[in-house]
Amino acid sequence: MSALIIVFGILLFFLLVAAATGVRVVQQYELGIVFRFGRLLANSVRGPGLTLIIPLVDRLQKVNMQTIAMGVPSQDGITSDNVTVQVNAVVYFRVIDPGKAIVNVQNYVYAVSQVAQTSLRSVIGKAEMQELLSERDKINTALRAIIEEMTEGPWGVRIERVEIKDVSLPEGMKRSMARQAEAERERRARIITADGEYQASKRLAAAAHELSKDPASLQLRLLQTVTDVAAEKNSTLIMPLPVELLRFFDKMTPDQDEPVTAAAPVEEPPALEATMQDLPDVPTAPAVEPVARPDKRG
Repeated sequence: MSALIIVFGILLFFLLVAAATGVRVVQQYELGIVFRFGRLLANSVRGPGLTLIIPLVDRLQKVNMQTIAMGVPSQDGITSDNVTVQVNAVVYFRVIDPGKAIVNVQNYVYAVSQVAQTSLRSVIGKAEMQELLSERDKINTALRAIIEEMTEGPWGVRIERVEIKDVSLPEGMKRSMARQAEAERERRARIITADGEYQASKRLAAAAHELSKDPASLQLRLLQTVTDVAAEKNSTLIMPLPVELLRFFDKMTPDQDEPVTAAAPVEEPPALEATMQDLPDVPTAPAVEPVARPDKRG
């Protein structure tokens, strides 16, 4: 009788140990899959909470269902317009099929990382530098489509989001872009200035047209200008000359193109012969005879 009790106690102990080893706890953010004799069961997915498995027969594999944020290391590449860049990104993904994520790939996190790196280099080679800098949404969408095509179907991993974090350019390219941006800003400034001058000229022309209707308004405007200049308390006061004053002097000056009227006849000077006759007689000097010089040879 005592031997039966001992055997029963041993059996009960093994049953308790087996029951303890056959109870598993699955967390809320996890799912469990059961392998029976190494084979994945058809309905093996176990939800969160307590679950029972057959000891020494079944094996429970837990899979994290949370979204994983994985950084993609910087990848060197050459864009389609032959610019060398370094691009890094971040990938957000999660498991949607725990059976495929465990059975079809050995380490799905490492596999997704490698796919993201190679896909990033491929996208860099197909895009231009301007697209990497200004059209990141387009690049992110293309990169996500490439990665998701290779991971969601075969591995049961869904790519939720892909973001390019940083694009590093060579120093020479940065200086060139800075000069280009400076030139563009200068061009815009000149266009805005020219547009402002054009609008101001139209307003001034309209104001001049209104002022020309009443001459007194020009004088009032002149006095207002003098008042504005005097308010600055300057030692020198500049008085602008009205245009009407110049027009007044222009009207008072005879026109050079008018024909000249006939003038009084001018008396001609008397002839030279008549003038010489009126002069008094002047005595002339006597003629001097030449003196003969003696000949030295005689």
